[in-house]
Amino acid sequence: MCGGFTCSKNALIALNILYVVVASILISVAVYGQASSLTTLPIVGGIMACGILLILISLLGLAGAVKHHQVMLFFYMVILFLLFLVQFSIACACLGVNSDQQEMLAQQGWNTVDLDMKAQVQERFQCCSFKSRTIAPNTTVDYPTCDVVDKICCNGWPVTDDCRCQPCMEKLKETIDYAFKLCGGIGLFFSFTEFVGVWLTVRYRNQKDPRANPSAFL
Repeated sequence: MCGGFTCSKNALIALNILYVVVASILISVAVYGQASSLTTLPIVGGIMACGILLILISLLGLAGAVKHHQVMLFFYMVILFLLFLVQFSIACACLGVNSDQQEMLAQQGWNTVDLDMKAQVQERFQCCSFKSRTIAPNTTVDYPTCDVVDKICCNGWPVTDDCRCQPCMEKLKETIDYAFKLCGGIGLFFSFTEFVGVWLTVRYRNQKDPRANPSAFL
């Protein structure tokens, strides 16, 4: 019957298989990013680290569920609960960030990355600088790439003050907002699956295997 030992065991195994699939996708995305010469993106390393951590936790949970190993299940439960707290907090923060805070965080990220990465962003999104185009009259900030993208934005027309690319923040404002909302929503969804995993583990640990010796200590 559902809710019994076998049901709890199968549910926990299925949940951890789902985590393995998700972790494999994260690692694949990171590897693809490296293969696409995007190694300068700090987020690529972060994605790979998250994928590796998740797959290790999932394997621990799978081993504990299959063997009904109390110690493995205990450490799996504790780690998964801590991961739930962190991910839930980050997801709520992403969903609660307003436009001014998004701009501040984006500015910090822009100031952190190197010139090559800024050039890639400017070429891809056809924008120049982050927010302010000039630091002095007729002085373009942020490198020669601006001259290249300005010509693209003007479609062959002479580049003037009235005809040039917008700052990157103006072009990326909607994309940044969508990214925050998407990350927050996905993070919130997976944090609840982790809470379900903790609940399943607690219930499963406290159940006795009907095939085991009734007098055995579980």
